[in-house]
Amino acid sequence: MSHSLALTHLPRLVATLLAVSSCLLATLRAADVAPAPAPTGANPFFVESALPYHLPPFDQIKDEHFAPALEQGMAEELAEVAIIANNPEPASFENTIVALERSGRLLRRVSATFSNLAGANTNPALQAVESAMAPKFAAHSDAIHLNSALFARISALYKDRKHLDLNHESLWLLERYYRDFVRAGALLTEADKAKLKALNAQIATLQTKFSQNALKEKNADAIIVDSRAELAGLSESEIEAAAKAPGHPGKFALPLLNTTYQPALGTLQDRAVRERLMAASLARGSHGGPYDNRAVVSDLARLRAERANLLGFATHADYQLEEQTAKSVKTVNQLLADLAPVAVANARREAADMQAIIDQEKGGFQLSAADWGLYSEKVRAAKYAIDESQLRPYFELNHVLIDGVFFAATKLYGITFHERHDLPVYHPDVRVFEVRDADGSELALFLVDYYARPSKRGGAWMNEYVSQSQLLGTKPVVANHLNIPKPPAGQPTLLTSDEVRTAFHEFGHALHGMFSHVTYPRFSGTSVPRDFVEYPSQANEMWATWPEVVKNYAKHYQTGAPMPAALLDKMLATQHFNQGYATTEILSAMILDQTWHQLKPADVPGADGVEAFEAAALHRAGVDFAPVPPRYRSTYFSHAFSAGYSAGYYSYLWSEMLAANNVEWFKAHGGLTRANGDRFRADVLSRGGSQDAMGLFIKFTGGEPQLEPLLKRRGLELPANAKKTEEHDG
Repeated sequence: MSHSLALTHLPRLVATLLAVSSCLLATLRAADVAPAPAPTGANPFFVESALPYHLPPFDQIKDEHFAPALEQGMAEELAEVAIIANNPEPASFENTIVALERSGRLLRRVSATFSNLAGANTNPALQAVESAMAPKFAAHSDAIHLNSALFARISALYKDRKHLDLNHESLWLLERYYRDFVRAGALLTEADKAKLKALNAQIATLQTKFSQNALKEKNADAIIVDSRAELAGLSESEIEAAAKAPGHPGKFALPLLNTTYQPALGTLQDRAVRERLMAASLARGSHGGPYDNRAVVSDLARLRAERANLLGFATHADYQLEEQTAKSVKTVNQLLADLAPVAVANARREAADMQAIIDQEKGGFQLSAADWGLYSEKVRAAKYAIDESQLRPYFELNHVLIDGVFFAATKLYGITFHERHDLPVYHPDVRVFEVRDADGSELALFLVDYYARPSKRGGAWMNEYVSQSQLLGTKPVVANHLNIPKPPAGQPTLLTSDEVRTAFHEFGHALHGMFSHVTYPRFSGTSVPRDFVEYPSQANEMWATWPEVVKNYAKHYQTGAPMPAALLDKMLATQHFNQGYATTEILSAMILDQTWHQLKPADVPGADGVEAFEAAALHRAGVDFAPVPPRYRSTYFSHAFSAGYSAGYYSYLWSEMLAANNVEWFKAHGGLTRANGDRFRADVLSRGGSQDAMGLFIKFTGGEPQLEPLLKRRGLELPANAKKTEEHDG
């Protein structure tokens, strides 16, 4: 599940400012003063929120407030940076590094709110601001990271770091700042810095364009069905929701989710409708029209490759992986290569079971991607006498959240949750909980935003409106987002087993943000390597099916009766069911991500070659199995082309390997206990990015990650002749 990382320090900044910045910056530096204070006016961003935990005043924020607040925030931060860079005093940790950590507070709070709302509740006005600001943010980041005077101070401190008597977190911060600036181009010549700035602006613009195209096409490409009969298999509430087809009175609309697979495929009986739905999903962004993303994919892959070369890296993947726990392209490629044959072999066996049912029913067709969901449920029912429709009445949303997600967290960590109705929210569906620590002290605010809507991007994610920092005296405000279809008024929200797992997953991210206990905002919460950030969330998934937890929340929404023991046993017995499909679809997307980002600039295909390139990449990797298409095709693969996971989508399996090792540790040490939770909190969840990520994992589990627990978690086995993955290279 995708999530938004905590905003790192030095966000990016406004280009209008830079358009006149040579004069303005020269003036600021010469005067050695900050710009005039921001006008308070009616813009709520110009003063720190007085709400608990500095929650944004959503009831006061209007679309027109964002652009001027972002502009002012960038101006203030550039002025603050100019003062730091031109300080006549010798560089010290306090007057340089700590000063940078304190700078940009206006920009931090505006950009956090803006980026989160742009994903969770966007509209044309916000999209226009997003498009306009993307290159300006990139230019702002460059104005700071490519400031020679500032880097000279950081570099001097870095060279003298062993003599500065810094504690571990402060030393780590100094080292991270130096690496951040080097990776941002601080060592380049002035001519190459100019090239880098141009590349960054183009990349930022294209990433925003990709994201907006993907969202608009997802909303535009709902398939229209003429009759209720064609929706046979859907529940009454799902049919009622489909009946609200804008612009098509009397007809039914089946909207698309962001993934290739669409949940309705699991129950729709009409094969023609299933095929239309799958075809629409697969065609997104690649069939012409205003939202076609093929040229965007091609241009992004080429520009990222050019930028990597400029910075001294062979490919964009090499650039990205240098900072991850996997460390190298070789390690990631080996992991994917090890898993591909076993995943596809399992998927083919699963497909054979489904084809047998099709033949028994005299269906007269070969299994396709449009059929997988429906016939996998038939196989599940035949093997285990269970299907999703039997489970959903026991997965009512509020029970899952309060008696499942929160219950497990209270058992593990002693924290408690108290819903607040006195605080403003940005949409009526959002709920707010105050989280208190075991001793009753205030810990965090937690926002729950679970329902799908056209204004929300697809998928599931966590983000932070306010990040924890002892330096700034801030406590976390974190949010979880899912895309659960909202039932008609008065109907219960009944989840699928996958949606239950996702709720636990995203709450693992939330815990990472809420338990953060670091000094510097640079390290807060989920500010960790991309291939480590999914580790706590995937580890938290284990509690979704932990017997004590599932018995507490899996209660019939009408009677309150617990799920019968026999049904619970069947559910637990199916945990490894369909894992060939699940592993192959996500592995295929990971392979596409790596293949695009391991290209040299000259090897990137043009827009017309995107689909052929994708097909060839899947074929070479041995995962081109038509009934199991990639979880995302390139043209709607937001993780890789807009959401920050470029060359990093492998992280989900890498982090799952870490999480699977984590699960084995919990099982070996007594499971759901306060002692275990407190240790995990102390060793991992509270540390944020303040220490080496792999070191945190090793300290907690007692050793380096092994592949076998991942295979066990997924019910897979490697072929006997497969190479063993190098779990940690360097």
